[in-house]
Amino acid sequence: MSIILQKFIADSGACSRRKAEELIRLGAVKVNGAQGELGMRVSEEDEVLVLGKKIALAKIKTYIKLNKPEGYACTSTKVAGEKNVFDLVRSKERLVIVGRLDKNSRGLVLLTNDGELTQKITHPSFEHEKVYKVRIKEEGKGGKEQIDQIIKSFLKGIDIGEGDGIVKAKSIRFLGNGRFEIILTSGKKRQIRRMFKALGYEVIDLLRTQIASLKLGSLKEGKWQKLSEQEINELLKL
Repeated sequence: MSIILQKFIADSGACSRRKAEELIRLGAVKVNGAQGELGMRVSEEDEVLVLGKKIALAKIKTYIKLNKPEGYACTSTKVAGEKNVFDLVRSKERLVIVGRLDKNSRGLVLLTNDGELTQKITHPSFEHEKVYKVRIKEEGKGGKEQIDQIIKSFLKGIDIGEGDGIVKAKSIRFLGNGRFEIILTSGKKRQIRRMFKALGYEVIDLLRTQIASLKLGSLKEGKWQKLSEQEINELLKL
């Protein structure tokens, strides 16, 4: 059975479907020695190279959740001397990070070789919710008027610059002592930190507790576990 090239790459666990499309456009994919093209159909009998490395369809779908500690990079490219989330997870499968967190943030990260699920969760058109617990440095700016202004700005939209324009939260709730619960359906790089910075506040702790239907639960920091059958089924319904 043949499938389109970008889906083949994603289903191999090499990268997300969006990244696969980007690599094909950049000429970094070859099929049987020739340049790969978006939409062309391939099968397991074809030789597919991504960045010079041969890939194959993942035989077993793997789904892992990790409670990422602060200080670990969320990237498939390891840098010497830098702590990486893949240092914490033991898996023979090539996995993709679904929903990255910046190095200074912590909490729920999903790792999988299911390219179709990765596409569903990460593509902005699906607008899946991600839930965060955030704490800011108040420094005397934690009065009711200031809190109300933060909530109003997050819901109305904030220009975070760098070409990303105006972004907003789906919801935001003040929890007291400089802490907020924030739900996003978009995911610009360091979005929450940049939104608070634009308002003159510094984020001192950011914890993600949920990605779509998947919850962090009681998983301890730095630990990982394979998803339960129920968790997998709920994600596959997305």
